[in-house]
Amino acid sequence: MVRPAKPPILDAIDLEREIEKEFRKLPHESGPTEFAPPSVRAPDLGMPDYVEHSDGATEIGRLSAEAVVREYEAAAKDIEALGVELVEQARQCEAMTREALAVTEELKETAARYRAEAKRVFLQIENCSLVTAEVRKICEEMKDKIAAPAKVEAKAE
Repeated sequence: MVRPAKPPILDAIDLEREIEKEFRKLPHESGPTEFAPPSVRAPDLGMPDYVEHSDGATEIGRLSAEAVVREYEAAAKDIEALGVELVEQARQCEAMTREALAVTEELKETAARYRAEAKRVFLQIENCSLVTAEVRKICEEMKDKIAAPAKVEAKAE
């Protein structure tokens, strides 16, 4: 039985050389980013200061590393912008908290005025009740005084 020949296993270096060879065949006046739609193109960022190419890196390796570091840098800038937005939201939250505390103080003052008014009305009602009870008592006493001579006369007869 004849065994089929196994395809040779490509290692990363061979694969990179093949890609570089194909890349060199492309015309140099038009770069790869000119063919991609705007949403796919790499961001227009220079190389960040925290990286630099290693000696001996291939052009494909350099371009790939640059593309990746640019994407990371764009994400890092977005993260920083998110931090700025978060600080702004925190400032707004602090302002709302100050306003809420001021309103809470006003509400406490209003509640105190309501309690004072409730006490005033309570005392007024009780005083009216006391006056009414005293008036009724006096009326009863007057009625008894007026009726007393009539009772004396009735007994006398």
